[in-house]
Amino acid sequence: MVHTRRLFIAAGAAGLTSSLLGRSQGMSLHLSCGAIGVKASQTEAIDYAARYGFDSVDADGRYLGSLTQTDLSRLLDTMREKKVSWAIAGLPVEFRKDDAAFAESMKTFPAFAAGLERAGVKNVTTWISPSSNEHTYLENLRIHGRRLREAAGAMQDHGLRLGMEYVGPKTLWSAQRFPFIHTMSEMKDLIAEIGKPNAGFVLDSWHWYTAGEKKKDLLSLRAEQVVSVDLNDAPAGIPADQQVDNRRELPASTGVIDVAAFLGGLKEIGYTGPVRVEPFNEAIRKMPPGEALAATKAALDKAFALVA
Repeated sequence: MVHTRRLFIAAGAAGLTSSLLGRSQGMSLHLSCGAIGVKASQTEAIDYAARYGFDSVDADGRYLGSLTQTDLSRLLDTMREKKVSWAIAGLPVEFRKDDAAFAESMKTFPAFAAGLERAGVKNVTTWISPSSNEHTYLENLRIHGRRLREAAGAMQDHGLRLGMEYVGPKTLWSAQRFPFIHTMSEMKDLIAEIGKPNAGFVLDSWHWYTAGEKKKDLLSLRAEQVVSVDLNDAPAGIPADQQVDNRRELPASTGVIDVAAFLGGLKEIGYTGPVRVEPFNEAIRKMPPGEALAATKAALDKAFALVA
């Protein structure tokens, strides 16, 4: 029974990942409806992706876990027909609070991870808070390492990768008493502390820019260390250390962030995973869904044209 199930999963995943070698330097154009303020169910997101020219979508882990095998098979067939694959699912583990909250959230996580595996999802992502009022850097590193090591181990049992995003703006890492991980090099420390081969990076051009990083920093990574990518620009006329995290722009719209260098670095290391827009931009969020989707796709096309 397990052998048959794994054959089904492998076949489904192979079909869904065939579109990853698509239009954008081998990377996958990832539609994350929530990131641009578009409300959509799982099936609506898949339809939107196919209609507006995206390769992959967010996976709603709880929804996928609730489906019968028949309904899941039907969904996967639809995705293959529309040439849409899975990009990422969010990590539902509560690792930012106390040990009790973490332990409680881990009780249901193996079943959640099994549901993702059954659907052919490969990547799960989260972000790391860049400061703390309670814990020093070293204390926080050990806490995060211990908890995320356990979560990554449970994910490893189901063929899942854990991607973690560092948060770069000084306006956030200096907001509490103890700064924590907010650079690529510090994220390397956390990945080493976790010590699991399926733990890697979520890279965001916004955080790369606000952390003062360059293309050479991207070239220090291997493609397999990068789980997913966010692509954004920054408002003009604001120094990097004064940028505010929830006031971003669509990629390649202002030229403040060197999107060509960022995507060029990813291309150079051979990254072929998902790339999404996450601008936290009120103007985009106020657009009708069709306009927001079209604007997002146009911005991605413009950004990738810089490294064609």
